[in-house]
Amino acid sequence: MKKILFTFCFLLFSGIIFSQNFTRQDTLRGSITPQRAWWDLTYYHLDIAVDPDDKFIKGSNIVQYKVLESNDEIQIDLQKPLKITRVTQDNKDLTFRLDGYSHFIKLKKKQKKGNINSIRVFYEGNPKIAVRPPWDGGLTWTRDSNGKHFVANSNQGIGASIWWPNKDHMYDEVDSMLISVNVPKDLTNVSNGRLRSIEDLGETKTFHWFVSNPINNYGVNINIGDYIKFSEVFKGEKGDLDMIYYVLRDNILRAKSQFKDAIKMMQAFEHWFGPYPFYEDSFKIVEVPYLGMEHQSSITYGNKYMKGYLGRDLSRTGWGLKFDYIIIHEAGHEWFANNITYKDIADMWIHESFTTYSENLYLDYHYGKEAASEYVIGTRSSISNRSPIIGKYGVNFRGSDLYSKGANILHTLRQIARDDEKWRSILRGLNKEFYHKTVTTAQVENYISNKMQYDLSLFFDQYLRDFRIPTLEYFYEKGNLNCRWINVIDNFKMPVEMIIDNKKVFLEIDSSYKKIPSVKNSLEIDQNYYIFLKKMESF
Repeated sequence: MKKILFTFCFLLFSGIIFSQNFTRQDTLRGSITPQRAWWDLTYYHLDIAVDPDDKFIKGSNIVQYKVLESNDEIQIDLQKPLKITRVTQDNKDLTFRLDGYSHFIKLKKKQKKGNINSIRVFYEGNPKIAVRPPWDGGLTWTRDSNGKHFVANSNQGIGASIWWPNKDHMYDEVDSMLISVNVPKDLTNVSNGRLRSIEDLGETKTFHWFVSNPINNYGVNINIGDYIKFSEVFKGEKGDLDMIYYVLRDNILRAKSQFKDAIKMMQAFEHWFGPYPFYEDSFKIVEVPYLGMEHQSSITYGNKYMKGYLGRDLSRTGWGLKFDYIIIHEAGHEWFANNITYKDIADMWIHESFTTYSENLYLDYHYGKEAASEYVIGTRSSISNRSPIIGKYGVNFRGSDLYSKGANILHTLRQIARDDEKWRSILRGLNKEFYHKTVTTAQVENYISNKMQYDLSLFFDQYLRDFRIPTLEYFYEKGNLNCRWINVIDNFKMPVEMIIDNKKVFLEIDSSYKKIPSVKNSLEIDQNYYIFLKKMESF
């Protein structure tokens, strides 16, 4: 249970941290409104034609749902300049009112609890063009070196409704989905799941992709280009996994060399996290005209066939150049983002912190524990510690320091566990316990605490809901080492491994000074703990 005093303090400084003014649209997008709560998604059929010449999309989405409670109004989101032109249920036209980009559709049919119903939403228009994808999302319309159209979406944060009508909130994943995309005949569309069929319509072709597993809305993608594919089979924990790669025609040789990291990734991540969560839908890497994204079973790639992050080592240790950052990072999201998915973007650390930590575990598997530690410690230089990792709930507002700080927090937890196999079982257990589920931070916290058999509530309050890093303040006096935690929440405690007089000790420290015999007045702290040190001359 969270401490009352800490909650008060958090709310006190959160008024500064979350000082931006949230709009009604923020609430409509970020909260489970009454018009969302009464129905559960079961199936989508997104059926669209994409015209790259005019940067235009036209089509429909069938939204199938189970009635949880009777209601006569349903919320579907679609962002301007796209327009919903028509909505039907049982071939009867429905009316709707528009509030921002949330469409509240009036249903004529009585919605009986337990029934499976559907509506069909027709739409068209020129979707928002991404300015700086994937961070400023939308559609990217460009051409390859041969002048062929090269198109892709990226929409995390800004919302999947930037290009197709849907229930644009992360708490409810659709159970399965058919994605039908019509494109000019000289192009290929690659989306999520398995390719069921290709319809040849003369001047155009329609690609039908089926996703058999639950999928979050921002994980849905279209990738259109002059693609050529190659593939291999990974002998995994659940059998044969098809690994399929779609790249621009001129890049096939570079890709065959660079994508060797994909098998190595799968080996490491199945070891640490458990089986790849979407065997039925295959695993794909698809080249796109932006850096990359974690679209489910169809991760996208734009790292220019370089090691590291566009040729840079984010850790500055050399270890970051041992792998292609985008392949490893985006694939890590298949476990944390696509398998385990946050309910609210305020808990986005569940996606990004665990996935950034996966880079460390990749190195651990292939290069050893020391290499992995050096890498994750090296990434600390990018941490700002200016605001909490947890964002603000109900308004589509993420926190900060989700990546390197989050990875170092998890690395610290590994040290507290003091048992690498136990820690591995926790990571694998998370993916088993929350298989294909949406979760809250509290669920993740409680699971880790229970499995570690240690109350981590204060640890998580400190590292996720505060922005300060615990600082071990210490001084020597009369043959004793005196130390305590400062820059911490009330009643904070955490064990830490120290080397005192050349002897390793593992002690729980709190915010009151603890006396420890120290003849030589020497102290070292295991750098794998993400903490700061402050030496006092005397108290």
